[in-house]
Amino acid sequence: MKNYLGVDVGTGSARAGLFDGAGCLLGAGTVEIETFRPAPDFAQQSSADIWRAVCGAVRAALEEAGVTGNEVAGIGFDATCSLVVSGREGALVTISPDGAAEQDVVLWMDHRALEDAVEINAIGGAPLEYVGGTISPEMELPKLRWLKREMPESWAKAHRFWDLPDWLVHRATGEETRSLCSTVCKWSYLGHKGQNGEGWDDGFLRAIGLDDLTESDHVAIGKTHAAPGKYCGSLGAAAAQDMGLVPGIAVAASMIDAHAGAVGTLGLSLAEEDITRRLAMIAGTSTCHIGLSHAAIFVPGVWGPYYGVVLDEYWALEGGQSAAGALIDAVISRHSAATALAEHAKSNGQRVTDVLDAELAKMGPDTHLLSVHRHVQPDFHGNRSPLAEPWRRGGLDGLTLDGGIKDLALDYLATVQALAYGTRQILEAMRAKGANFDTLVVSGGLAKNALYLREHADATGCRILVPDQPEPVLLGAAMLGAAAAGDFNNLPAAMAAMSGKGSTVMPRGGAVAAYHNQKYQVFQRMQADHAAYRAIMNTQETSQ
Repeated sequence: MKNYLGVDVGTGSARAGLFDGAGCLLGAGTVEIETFRPAPDFAQQSSADIWRAVCGAVRAALEEAGVTGNEVAGIGFDATCSLVVSGREGALVTISPDGAAEQDVVLWMDHRALEDAVEINAIGGAPLEYVGGTISPEMELPKLRWLKREMPESWAKAHRFWDLPDWLVHRATGEETRSLCSTVCKWSYLGHKGQNGEGWDDGFLRAIGLDDLTESDHVAIGKTHAAPGKYCGSLGAAAAQDMGLVPGIAVAASMIDAHAGAVGTLGLSLAEEDITRRLAMIAGTSTCHIGLSHAAIFVPGVWGPYYGVVLDEYWALEGGQSAAGALIDAVISRHSAATALAEHAKSNGQRVTDVLDAELAKMGPDTHLLSVHRHVQPDFHGNRSPLAEPWRRGGLDGLTLDGGIKDLALDYLATVQALAYGTRQILEAMRAKGANFDTLVVSGGLAKNALYLREHADATGCRILVPDQPEPVLLGAAMLGAAAAGDFNNLPAAMAAMSGKGSTVMPRGGAVAAYHNQKYQVFQRMQADHAAYRAIMNTQETSQ
């Protein structure tokens, strides 16, 4: 039986998983990646460190599976939408304000270019219609604009600019074909206009001060593009040696990590259901909400519509929350009871959230009601969708003088509910423009959190599907490799064969839904109040 390797580069680690043709995980490996923060809102990494972690994870996965490198037929890569800057012949080019030589990657969550995003939005241009009307500092063009202005020496040394998933394919194959997934979603390439450079809007690039990128048929940012899962080249000898594989293995056009999660989950027990009624929710450090449609749907504040970034001939919408798991961690860690909680959880071999779940259960059978006077406004790291306002900040309401574990449990519950209301707000914005999503397919670390799943079902009124597959993002990447190897007719065929089954969480409706309707009104009011506070303080600079 042929095997397929999925490689996922997340914010804090590189992971690899080896799967067979039925989607069964045979072995996995994880190696951490270091993040550097030289200044507030800066987050940087090293491509050399990332590649080291990738190779270590692949070797670990092969060892756990007991499989040799020549038993792998295809490789798929996914990664965060981070910016990699490289010089001629792959030379390192620093992007760090302190000149750290090996730090050549601007991490997706880096907000150094917030002002550049504001200025690009003020300039305007047709590509902005395909990002909900507002470009984000998490995207690549604002970051490139910042680099050109603030670090001209690095800009002059730069030979190629890559989205991290594309850089991984390049590092593995030596080829320069870019994935539509990355370039359309994060570089403002208009994929519906073609795959051979027709989608670059040169007038827009010139207007925002990046005319350099139009030179030599856009060679620095990509002349040729391919849909995810298409054959993109074969594994080179040096890369094969690094990873413990053999040269010549098929390498697929890559995906952003969240989109790989969508591929790995949207086919779950699909049968005769319409895939356009499903919204993939990849819930980890942040959350992405990705759904497909047959026609272009324009939703203010929601990224897209993006053509061909998940499946051929489908448009994709992408909502999201800039902090999800990171928000829960932040709310817990700032509480006075956090240290004692962490020590208790560690001594009992539990997760912190398991202890908090048990504490909530002690406080009453209808735990959702416990937050009646505790509310969280979750935009601690800005609002990605549907407000598209990265300047927003969060808040807690209903605090008392209590500093014990019960009080922390209420903060935790209200935070989980607030994330659910954020998802509801995104859903409502999409539905208002014609999307038909009624099912959430959840993956990522928070898919293991029963409270998170239950509150999302109750707050949104949606059925929730949870894959049995323990590594759906890795599976999605492996599906890319299976399609590129030619062992399935296309990516949807790989999804049908490899997706597996899952469990279902249904909304409870009735009085539970009515309670969440009231809480949702509070959520919206808190958002409006935050904007009013800023207006009162006459804060004009959105970077503050």
